[in-house]
Amino acid sequence: IVGRARACAALGRSRASHYRARRPPVHGPPAPRPRSTRGLSTDEEEAVIEVLNSERFCDMAPAQIWATLLDEGSYLCSVSSMYRLLRDRHQVRGRRRIARHPAQVKPELVATGPNQVWSWDITKLRGPYKWRWFQLYVILDVYSCYVPAWLLARQESAALAEELITEAIATQGIGAGQLTIHADRDSSMTSKTVTQLLADLGVLQSHSRPHQSNDNPFSEAQFKTLKYCPSFPDRFSSIESARSFCAGFFDHYNHRHRHSGIALHTPADVHFGRADEVRAKRQLVLDGAYAARPDRFRRPPVAPMLPTETWINRPVQETGASAPLCGPQTREEVSRVPA
Repeated sequence: IVGRARACAALGRSRASHYRARRPPVHGPPAPRPRSTRGLSTDEEEAVIEVLNSERFCDMAPAQIWATLLDEGSYLCSVSSMYRLLRDRHQVRGRRRIARHPAQVKPELVATGPNQVWSWDITKLRGPYKWRWFQLYVILDVYSCYVPAWLLARQESAALAEELITEAIATQGIGAGQLTIHADRDSSMTSKTVTQLLADLGVLQSHSRPHQSNDNPFSEAQFKTLKYCPSFPDRFSSIESARSFCAGFFDHYNHRHRHSGIALHTPADVHFGRADEVRAKRQLVLDGAYAARPDRFRRPPVAPMLPTETWINRPVQETGASAPLCGPQTREEVSRVPA
């Protein structure tokens, strides 16, 4: 007689395949596991659950209950059996009230003209030596990209933020209920001082979600333009030199920088309503160029048009065909996204 192991080896067949072929096929769900004769009976399980949920032990872990009963000369079952019985009844969980932060609502803001939505933020500029920083506060109009106010200070302060916002609102002549100011969740932005000021002035307040820099894209993009400027130094020798540089930069940014997100107009032209006049002059030049040499154009050129609205987090259901991130627009109505 040849054993199964030697026979399978001679035939080149796995023993597992041999045993599997001899086993009859099983149809349907697997049979329930038979109950062990050594296990707790139904009445004993209910008695254990009653003890675990009693007023004396309801706030204690199973291991603590097991040890307490053992010290008193009583043994019901093992600790693992206690956990199994509780798990079968969905009673294994934290019993304390744990604070859970609700999901933050994504800010959705739209501007169809200047002085409707402002974005403001604070960035750091390197000082003359290591660990020395200057704080640059900047307020930016979301629609026109115009900077109505900025401030450079030695430290971050809610009082300075209040002063800057008050000055900007007074200079622009903002009325109650006209403006929404969007910001991050830094201490200065969420301070009681600034919140109370905006409430008194009738200005709505909006904040980014925690750890979501994309919720404040316009300020972030403006800071990148500042720090990637060719003349931006690695460090500033003093706060006076930093203020001098920022004054020149923001003057150039507001009055001479052609922004790709606003049809290559300057922020000041858009903010103060001169963009239509500038576009009309551009169109006259393009019409003259087309009349002189139409063979150089596939179609009559059209001067870029301003977007009709600007969004921070456009709702998904309203998003149509994606607009270009930058460059001139030739459609009659477009919606701008930050460059």
